Amino acid sequence: MLDTQHGSIKTPVFMPIGTQGAVKSLSPEEVTSLGSNLILGNTYHLYLRPGHKIIERAGGLHTFMNWPGALLTDSGGYQVYSLSRMNKISDEGVEFQSHLDGSSHHFTPEFSMEIQRSLGSDIIMAFDECPIGNADYKTVQKAVNRTTDWAIRCNDYLSKYGPIHDWDQTLFPIVQGSVFEDLRFKSAEALVPLSTCGIAVGGLAVGEEKSAMFEMIEFLDSTLPKKQPRYLMGVGRPTDLVRSVRAGMDMFDCVLPTRNARNGQVFTSNGVLNLKNETFKTDLDPVDASCSCPLCAQYSRSYIRHLLNVNEIFGLRLASLHNLKYYLSLMDTMRAEIERDNFKVWSDDFLKMMSEFKGM
Repeated sequence: MLDTQHGSIKTPVFMPIGTQGAVKSLSPEEVTSLGSNLILGNTYHLYLRPGHKIIERAGGLHTFMNWPGALLTDSGGYQVYSLSRMNKISDEGVEFQSHLDGSSHHFTPEFSMEIQRSLGSDIIMAFDECPIGNADYKTVQKAVNRTTDWAIRCNDYLSKYGPIHDWDQTLFPIVQGSVFEDLRFKSAEALVPLSTCGIAVGGLAVGEEKSAMFEMIEFLDSTLPKKQPRYLMGVGRPTDLVRSVRAGMDMFDCVLPTRNARNGQVFTSNGVLNLKNETFKTDLDPVDASCSCPLCAQYSRSYIRHLLNVNEIFGLRLASLHNLKYYLSLMDTMRAEIERDNFKVWSDDFLKMMSEFKGM
């Protein structure tokens, strides 16, 4: 459980991604109706457009986007990784070029905190350096040291200035270290003292072998605080979520539900369906008979295929609603099985069943 002034978050939890201040194609009311009360926004993108000061004047991102639940904002650190050819990293911070117009900008840990104070996120992510998945030991070691220094600076800045809006904000430090156990341990050991409400694991699902990712998650289970939520950033597929909860992770975000929906792929209890395929042209069955989302309750596979193939926005919305409902229902099920003390048995059965399906 994670308590915020915008609601209590039951864990394990999946966070829909609202990078630009909206979950793509969906209204806040629709996202709430699916069972979500925590979404993720992005500091980098909201800084560039519309600008954090505009959002601050609006009363924070909750008010600006009419979101009643809690908000977590990424720090911009992931863009240091994803836009690596457009930036220059130093101990002070990151010089980068906007992906929009090539203009130059400078992010420091302090400036990332200032933006997130303006946004008014309930959970602020520390500014970190995320090395690529195949980075060598020395590169990762340097990133770990820098991430620790930056997390301390983030914490000091927030301790000095506090929130702008009328609710508390909490800082999640981010453990780095790639696939090196000693560096993961070093990073965790340094950052746990800064973790008062939760801690994140970054630098995974960025190109390393999936087996290595799970080895690191399992390794960190005995190192990270047991009574605080552990946020595994950027993961993942349904089976990844179940395996990660088995290994002690609590919070997740990923673009897959909405991105795959826009490409015509939907997650179901019978695996992933590509609804643009010819085989669904005359299929009048629901997408997933066991799902209660608006798509499955009211429309056929044939109809959604038609909408997707003619690029009708309603089709993208329905597919997105379905995929998010699948992910959020999966988290509901996991929480219920944990409460019943039956999670090990249930997850064994789930993973065995899903091993038959590609893309799960």
